[in-house]
Amino acid sequence: DTFSWTWHGPGALKILWLTLCQPHNSIEIEFLPVYYPSMKERENPALFASNVRKLMAKALDVPLTDLSFDDREIILSRGPLRIHDCSSLLHFNQLVCRLGLKTGTTDNMLEEEARRATKLQGDRLGLEDFAQFLNLPVTDTLRQVHSLFDQAGDGKIDVRHYIIALSTVQWPHKSMDTLKLAFKMYENEDSGEIAEDDLAVILEIMLGVKEVELSPLFLQLQASDMRKITYDELQCLIKQRPHFSVDCLNFKDHPHSDWTGRLQSCNGQSHNKDN
Repeated sequence: DTFSWTWHGPGALKILWLTLCQPHNSIEIEFLPVYYPSMKERENPALFASNVRKLMAKALDVPLTDLSFDDREIILSRGPLRIHDCSSLLHFNQLVCRLGLKTGTTDNMLEEEARRATKLQGDRLGLEDFAQFLNLPVTDTLRQVHSLFDQAGDGKIDVRHYIIALSTVQWPHKSMDTLKLAFKMYENEDSGEIAEDDLAVILEIMLGVKEVELSPLFLQLQASDMRKITYDELQCLIKQRPHFSVDCLNFKDHPHSDWTGRLQSCNGQSHNKDN
């Protein structure tokens, strides 16, 4: 199919060449009955478009998904720290968009929030304190954002988790910048190191995965006893590993199910990206 081209695919010249290489192209067109909008739909174009979309999906026998054009960057993230499971981050992205938190967000604004979060020294915030931190009123949408990071179920969150997630969905193609920002919030001021557990949480949020285990990573660094790492050490390792998240991490629903194979790959003894 060389006609259903999107932004993510071969270039125009390649598409033209492939089309010319096909002497015969068949296409089927189905005309649905004319859809006349109701009074409510005339007053609400979004409702009209939504209902027409439902009819078209039913005729095509395909599912519907509420993704925006902006969501494509999250879904199509690439690189050694690409997002493996987009579902939770897409949901988070929709919520922060409703709150207007992504509009106008800059690197400087995120860094300022990160500095404020660092001063909290890991203190966890309830919903009202979280609203005050963001200078927003308490709403149902804000409550949903807060609950996404309430892992303990006690109504309090580590605001650093929110900042990492916001940076991830804001610039999914700048994962190293997000990682560096996260290190600033967690690192020891003297050594620049962060602990294994903190790095695991950071990577869980950035990759959209669960239960990150870092034994393969520290084995690669030959620092299995230290269990601490600096940003420069991690950056160096990531540059050497184009498939870093798959080769040097272990997490739930990992693409590689063979533990031994992962350790060998991370040690440089073997590597086959097709496994």
